[in-house]
Amino acid sequence: MIKGIYETHVNVRNLENSNHFYEKVLGLAHAYGQPERGNSFYWIGGERHAMLGLWEKEPAQVQRQHFAFHISLEDMKHAVEYLENKGIATRNFHDDDTGELYVFGWMPAVSVYFTDPDGHSLEFIAVLPDEAKPELGLIPWSEWERMHGRGV
Repeated sequence: MIKGIYETHVNVRNLENSNHFYEKVLGLAHAYGQPERGNSFYWIGGERHAMLGLWEKEPAQVQRQHFAFHISLEDMKHAVEYLENKGIATRNFHDDDTGELYVFGWMPAVSVYFTDPDGHSLEFIAVLPDEAKPELGLIPWSEWERMHGRGV
């Protein structure tokens, strides 16, 4: 019956700042908003495909959340540069300073993490075309690609 997640909602401290981040920085298309009610909605993946809702709340009501945006594998090759060119700090799963992105062998998928103005943990994730290898756990993307005869 369930075919996907259609919408996700997050509480934000300042709707104007969050609107700027999601629309102008990340490039999501604005779908609808009710400033008088403190909300904005953004299309993800095209109109009517999926939606992100932002709700302005008091700071005590804004709890850190996590969600991931699906991107293409080709876009993942440039995701760190794309985000950092927009002034967004990126990190890998281990939050270390190697700059190496990791593959979740059980999916398999590669991802990069960053935060929004409210500290919500965001992720760009790209599913790889290969067979899952859960026994590998988390491995560097470059190692995964070498195992499959490709280079990042």
